[in-house]
Amino acid sequence: MAENKKLDELKKKLLCDRKNGYDRFNDGEAAAMESYCADYKVFLDAGKTERECAAELIRLAEQAGFRPFDRGMVLKAGDKVYFRNRGKSVYLACIGEKPLSAGAQITAAHIDSPRLDLKPNPLYEDNELCYFKTHYYGGIRKYQWTTIPMELHGVVALKDGRTVTVNIGADEGDPKLVITDLLPHLGAEQNKKPLGEAVPAETLNLLLGSRPIPEGEGSDRVKLAVMQLLNEKYGIVEEDFTSAELEAVPAARAVDIGLDRSMIGAYGHDDRVCAYAAFRALLDLGRTPEKTAVCILADKEEIGSDGVTGMQSAAFDTFMEDLCEAQGVPVRVCLEKSFCLSADVTAAFDPNFAEVFEKRNAAYLNYGIGLCKYTGARGKSGASDANAETVAYVRGLFDEAGVLWQIAELGKVDAGGGGTVAMYMANRNITTLDAGVPVLSMHAPFETVAKLDCYETYKGMKAVYLAKN
Repeated sequence: MAENKKLDELKKKLLCDRKNGYDRFNDGEAAAMESYCADYKVFLDAGKTERECAAELIRLAEQAGFRPFDRGMVLKAGDKVYFRNRGKSVYLACIGEKPLSAGAQITAAHIDSPRLDLKPNPLYEDNELCYFKTHYYGGIRKYQWTTIPMELHGVVALKDGRTVTVNIGADEGDPKLVITDLLPHLGAEQNKKPLGEAVPAETLNLLLGSRPIPEGEGSDRVKLAVMQLLNEKYGIVEEDFTSAELEAVPAARAVDIGLDRSMIGAYGHDDRVCAYAAFRALLDLGRTPEKTAVCILADKEEIGSDGVTGMQSAAFDTFMEDLCEAQGVPVRVCLEKSFCLSADVTAAFDPNFAEVFEKRNAAYLNYGIGLCKYTGARGKSGASDANAETVAYVRGLFDEAGVLWQIAELGKVDAGGGGTVAMYMANRNITTLDAGVPVLSMHAPFETVAKLDCYETYKGMKAVYLAKN
């Protein structure tokens, strides 16, 4: 008996015992978790695109006392400012008690998600059915986007300088759009094709209408009828699609999943679940941080972080340089002493597809925020690969703050891979580590996350902002 007790004590002292988060969760936080997740679902429904997310984030930030940042502005400890980059990405900062020469505590997430963009000349009629041609954005499994209700969100920029906001399908009673698929009775040849080839990208065409203009004869009568409806509602003509950004997204609201309501199903968890956590934590700091807390919510991550609103853009460097100049600090001095938590989702272990996961190094639902020392593919290609000291630093921060966390990789070696903005932050000489919420069905039109992991990620972001060293 004594020997068994001694052995149990030795195991407890020396071995890692992974436990479900609910076995470690503070029950006193259950109400706060549910409240946080309810707010997160409202945010998801308000932001189906990166533009809508940016607008909603700024609305919430201004309610919390943040004000637009102007170059040359005098800043003091406790000031809260934001900068909107071309309506698609947002940078926020809460000025700390220490000068920026001591560095900043940064979180970096992205607010773009996989979707279907309209082509520049999208509208056409074929056999008296009218369609929009699309070009998919980000890594999708094309078959998942057929036969589901879709909405159309975005803007049309007109030659006279005006911008028209388009929103079809989101309001109660609105019509929805759809991409049709082949019926099983005629799908014998399609069934023989590999999954990635069964639905060619050029068949991802949105069905718009079938009723022709009643007067007259000839071709394109259905197309003309659809264009007439769009003109009546938005004042646009076909040529205006050339300068439009219109995105087809799933017509699904964020909902609780499971009989126990322990999970959330929605479009866009990747990466809005981490973006909202980083943003909300900044709003909820409750006091002035020691170091300046910075939240970066970028665009274009799903296609490589390029472009003026992506994480590789100089816009971030300019924002940080402007903050530093307000305190007479060289930006390079600030960045080399800063820390960044690259807040992006990771793959949650799915028992239905266990063969692509390495169980000892997988992220699990309800085990807390997932730390990823490296992402990338094959031999860590495309990863910043954080050093041991960085991982230890975050472990210490989270343990001190009571944050439930786990360490994980993105599937088996050579099974695939993925990237985040981490390497672009690390390339700026900022100490960086990936961390985020585990997701089931990542990049699908409807993804699933656990409420506990969402809340622990929020707590983790707050711990980063309030770090004292």
